[in-house]
Amino acid sequence: MKKLSMTLLLAGALASPAQANTLDRQNLDNLSQEDQQARTIIRQADRARAPDEPFRYTLTLVEHKDGRDITENQQVLDVSMRFYKPSEQREKGDARALVRFVQPVRDKGKALLSDMDKMWYYAPDLRRPIPISRQQRLIGQVANGDVVAADFDYSYISTLVGEEPCDGRTCYKLSLERRWPYVTYPAIHYWVDKQTGNPQRADFLSAEGVLIKRSYYRDYQQVLGRQRPTTIVVEDALRKDNYTTMRYSNVRLESLPESHFQKEYLLRLGE
Repeated sequence: MKKLSMTLLLAGALASPAQANTLDRQNLDNLSQEDQQARTIIRQADRARAPDEPFRYTLTLVEHKDGRDITENQQVLDVSMRFYKPSEQREKGDARALVRFVQPVRDKGKALLSDMDKMWYYAPDLRRPIPISRQQRLIGQVANGDVVAADFDYSYISTLVGEEPCDGRTCYKLSLERRWPYVTYPAIHYWVDKQTGNPQRADFLSAEGVLIKRSYYRDYQQVLGRQRPTTIVVEDALRKDNYTTMRYSNVRLESLPESHFQKEYLLRLGE
């Protein structure tokens, strides 16, 4: 389960109850949000983390434990994301991801598919894709789901707490509370650069306010028309010497056919 868990962090972009899991314009407009300045800040930061169009990229993951990089467990993933909201041109949004294992070689042919709050895993030795439960998504690195892929505006109600220094900048500090009980993390403290609108740090908290994960958004580069973080470092709050470095490369706009985002398509990847 460990090797699987290292990749689930990409697929759990949203986890909402059945009555709320549609990305249409009316549903988004009806979401409660009193602090409109906070929503504007969150939306700008969301778009820095991911474009509002289908895109594809390579992700390299390295675990760091007990003072050293675990390079023998390094994973390389080919990720296609379809996460965008309604716009003037689109009545409905989308929230799907296809994750294909590239390295290590023993994992080739494995894949993950997410569609809103549903998720499937496939390996060539399986007869069919198997569903991943919400309980499994909360184990180990699975709980990184909202660190990487979540749309905070959709999944959380945000409040602007104030301004404070962070990494030599002035940042907005925001408090986020999940809209639905199925969102991975109950609460987040979020720091966004006041000048650029780029995310700098996020603390992911339990329902009791205990720190679970801390992420840093680093190595900003010009990608797809704007500055975006190309490295995310995720620390395990329970073990300070453990963290995961996720590096993005070969990011490009690409819209795969609809058929690629059906669980039946996973069977073709093992052929």
